[in-house]
Amino acid sequence: MKRVGIVGFGHLGKYLYNRLINDPNFKVVFIWNRSPIKDESIDKELILSNLEDFKNYKVDLIIEVAHPIITHDYGVRFLQHSNYVIGSPTALANQTLLDKLISTSIEFRSKIYVPCGAFWGANDIKKMATQQTLKGLKITMTKHQTSLKLEGELKEKLERMKVWDSSLILYEGPVRDLCHLAPNNVNTMAVGALSALNLGFDKVQACLIADPNLIDKHVIEIEVTGPFNEKLNQNFKCTTVRSNPAQIGHVTGNQTYDSFYYSLLETLSETKSSGY
Repeated sequence: MKRVGIVGFGHLGKYLYNRLINDPNFKVVFIWNRSPIKDESIDKELILSNLEDFKNYKVDLIIEVAHPIITHDYGVRFLQHSNYVIGSPTALANQTLLDKLISTSIEFRSKIYVPCGAFWGANDIKKMATQQTLKGLKITMTKHQTSLKLEGELKEKLERMKVWDSSLILYEGPVRDLCHLAPNNVNTMAVGALSALNLGFDKVQACLIADPNLIDKHVIEIEVTGPFNEKLNQNFKCTTVRSNPAQIGHVTGNQTYDSFYYSLLETLSETKSSGY
């Protein structure tokens, strides 16, 4: 039985808690959230008021589903104490932080897990990247504007739109530069950059679109480009479009909850070396 701490108790955190407490392979030993947890069904002995107290608990796994700032502030310390599941992998666009997390995981023989969540085809893309046959990857994410929690210039660009009568392309370019501007929204893109090992955050391309017509779903399009066939004068290409039912204003689509949970179970069942 794995002893688990959950960091973040929003929609996804609550979902994971309810799944894990009913799974005989897991025991939830603490929960932390940035704002007070008011759910009276939660055993108050599980609730941490100060995240610094995590080190007082013996855990096999800490699951972060709060915000990338948690990995920035606590990721290294978590890995000195436990294995660590990163549910907000946009944090890993910071190369210095990523390098430090990997070196810590090696030093302390702990593991970093990044569930694929809403990223479709991660295993196939990893295989192509390992074989160096992955030549390009573009991820386009389209959501209703109220589902976007943006920072900096993208927040200003969104706020300047007073009349929404058509879609708006907010960003096109490398995934790395988008992660700090949309840290809550583009975790799927970060997973793609991690899966595409030979391309990474700088070469995987991102496109973020706000669309007022998407009132009941999020749409993610993944375009994979493979090797060039000189005889036939064309590249291998594969495009998938994922339409995920989602309430208007929600950051995470409905199907992502199940996908995150089962990809977490799949990841934990695999034998992995230290590092991610």
